[in-house]
Amino acid sequence: MGSLVEPVAVAGWTAPSRVVFGPHVTNLATGRALGPRHVAYYRERAVGGAGVVVTETASVHPSDWPYERAPLASACTPGWEAVAEACRPFGTLVLASLGHSGAQGSSAYGQEALWAPSPVADAVSRELPRAMEDEDVIALVAGFADATRRAVTAGLGGVEVDIGPRSLLRQFHSGLTNHRADAYGADRLRLTREVLAAVRAELGAAGVLAIRLCADELAPWAGVTPEQARDHVVALAPLVDLVTVVRGGPFTTSAERPDAHTPPVFNRTLCAELRGAISGTTLVALQGSVVDPADAQRALDDGTADLVEMTRAQIADPCLVRLVRAGTPERVRPCIRCNQACQVRDPRNPLVSCVGEPRSGYETTEPPVPPVVPVPSVVPHPTGTPQPQTSAARPPTVVVVGGGVAGLECARVLAHAGRRVRLLERATTVGGMAARVAVGPGRTPLDALAAWLEAECRSLGVTIETGVDVTVADLDRALAAREPVVLATGSRPGPPPVADAAGVVFVDAPSALSDGASSLPDGPVVVHDPIGGPIGVAMAEWLAGEGRAVSLVTPDPVAGTLLSATGDLADANARLQRAGVRRELRARLRDAKPGTAVVEHVWTGERHEVPCAVIVDCGSRLPEETLAAARPDLPRAGDCVAPRTVLEAVLEGRRRALEVVAGEVPAR
Repeated sequence: MGSLVEPVAVAGWTAPSRVVFGPHVTNLATGRALGPRHVAYYRERAVGGAGVVVTETASVHPSDWPYERAPLASACTPGWEAVAEACRPFGTLVLASLGHSGAQGSSAYGQEALWAPSPVADAVSRELPRAMEDEDVIALVAGFADATRRAVTAGLGGVEVDIGPRSLLRQFHSGLTNHRADAYGADRLRLTREVLAAVRAELGAAGVLAIRLCADELAPWAGVTPEQARDHVVALAPLVDLVTVVRGGPFTTSAERPDAHTPPVFNRTLCAELRGAISGTTLVALQGSVVDPADAQRALDDGTADLVEMTRAQIADPCLVRLVRAGTPERVRPCIRCNQACQVRDPRNPLVSCVGEPRSGYETTEPPVPPVVPVPSVVPHPTGTPQPQTSAARPPTVVVVGGGVAGLECARVLAHAGRRVRLLERATTVGGMAARVAVGPGRTPLDALAAWLEAECRSLGVTIETGVDVTVADLDRALAAREPVVLATGSRPGPPPVADAAGVVFVDAPSALSDGASSLPDGPVVVHDPIGGPIGVAMAEWLAGEGRAVSLVTPDPVAGTLLSATGDLADANARLQRAGVRRELRARLRDAKPGTAVVEHVWTGERHEVPCAVIVDCGSRLPEETLAAARPDLPRAGDCVAPRTVLEAVLEGRRRALEVVAGEVPAR
C-alpha cells in the first residue's frame, strides 16, 4: 500500500493524500446552511494536505432536525459551492455527507414526530418516534436524490451516505429498531439499496459514492454485529466506491468517538475483517481515534485500509499532512482525545475547536500564528562581511513568567514571530497543571500537549529557565531594560473544604498527583469533587488502582457530571464501580476528624461518616496573582487570570504573544 501522504485514486478522482477529514458536528452553520465559518474551516484542512474532506452531515428531508445548527441539504448549495471553490486549488476531494437521524434526532426544533423504521423509543431521549409509511420512504429516497443533485451542481466530487451510529438507515439495518412486517423488515438493507441506487443515478459513473457503515452496534442481543456487517458490506460494497467502517448504535453512540480511555485505532480489527470481505475496486477507510501518523501508515502498510480518517487529529493540527510530507511528523501538534472542545453536540451550541489549537473553528475571527521567522543575530554588510546586529535594531527579549501551557504557547508564538524569549518557571519542570494532572487512566495524553509545546519552544530557541522564583524586583529590572513581560503564573489551591481537620491530612489534587500515591498517608482517601469534572474522577480511579480505599464525595446525582459533554459520563461511573470506589452522591464534605470525614446530604441535611485518613481536594483553584497584584498593568494569560481549562490557557497565551508582536504590549 502507498504512503499516507501520496495521492490515491478514488473512482474518477485523485485525492492528494490518503488522509480523510471526516464529517462531524461543528455548529458553524448559518441557520441551516453551510456558512463562511465552514468554508474557512474546511479550506484550512485542504491547505494542510487533507486528501478527502467530507462536509458536515446535511439532512436530506425537513423532517430531520437533529440539533439547532444542523445543515439541511436544500439550503446547502451555496455553501457547498464555496467549500468546493476554496478547496479546489489544493486538489482536495470534497464530498457532502448526506443523512437523516431518524429516531435519534430531536423534535424540539421541527415540532413534528420523529421518523423511524418502527415505534421504538430512543435509548437516550426516550422519545417515541412514528413508524415510517410508504410515502415517507418514497420521500426519503427522493430527498437523498435531490441532495445529491445539489451537491453535484455545487461542484463537489460526490457524496457520503450516512449509515453510521446516529442514522436512520442504520436503524433500518438493526434488529434493535427495525421490527417491521413489510418488505423493509424482511430485507433490512432494501431501503439502503434504494437510496444508493437513487444517489448513483444522480452522480453518474464519475462521481464518488461513499458510505459510512456501522459494523457493530455493540448490542449483540439484537443489534448489528460484525458477523452481520460482513454480509452487509458484501451486499453494499459493489454499489459504492468507498466504505468507512464505524461502530456504535442507540445504546453506544459515544463509542464512535470516545475519549482517551479507549485505546487509539480501536477499529483496526473490525476494518481489516470487512476489507477482507470486499472484492473489486471498492476502497475502505479506517476510522477510530487514529491520531498518530505512524499508526495511520501502519494501517495502510498491513492492508487494513486504503485511506485513513484522521478527523480529530486534523482539528488539533490542520497542517498534519503537510508536516508529515515534509518529513517532520514530530512537529504535528498532538490530539489528546479529550473531546473537551471538539465534541459540540451540546445544548450550549459551542463552536467546534481544540484545546491545543483554539483557532480551529474560529478561522474567520482568530488570526493565524505567523510563519517561523528566524531570530536575527547578524545583518548583512555591503562588502559581504557579516556584522553583529546593533542593539537598537534588535527587538528586545520578551520575558514570559510561568511555564504552564499558557506560558509555553505564548513563548512559542513569540519565537515563531522572530522574538527572543526567556521563559521563567518556578518549578523544576515546565507543563504546569496540564502536566501535573496527566496521571491515571485516560489522562496521560494530556502530558503530550505540554511536552510538544516545550519541544517546539526549545527548537525555536526559547530560553527556558526552571527553578526560578521571579520577584517584583526581577520584573522591574526587565521593564527597565525595556523588555516586555507577560505573566502566566498559573493558579494556587483554593480554601480547604473543611476547617480545622485535626488528624486528617489535606492536599490539593495537583500536589497529590505530582507527588505520587505513596506520598499520601496510609489509610482510606476521600476525594472531594465539588466540580464534577475529569480531575476528581481521574484521581479516584488512580488512587483505587494504587490499592487505596477511596470515597468520592460530590454534590451531584452522578459522579463526574461534566463528563456528559465529552461522552465519558456513563463509562466513568462504570469504571468507578469496577474499581471499588465508594461514591457519596448528593453530598457535601462538612467535617473531618481522625479516621473519618463527615458528609451531609444536600437535600435532607442528613449526616454520616466515611472512613478517611487523607482528603484530596479537587475543588476550584484561585489565580496565582502575587506578581499581578504588584504590577497590575502587565498582561496576563491563563489560570492567573481565572483558573479554567487548557483551551483558555492556550488561547490567552497566544493572544498575548500576538499583542506583543503587534506592539500592543510595549516595553515600559
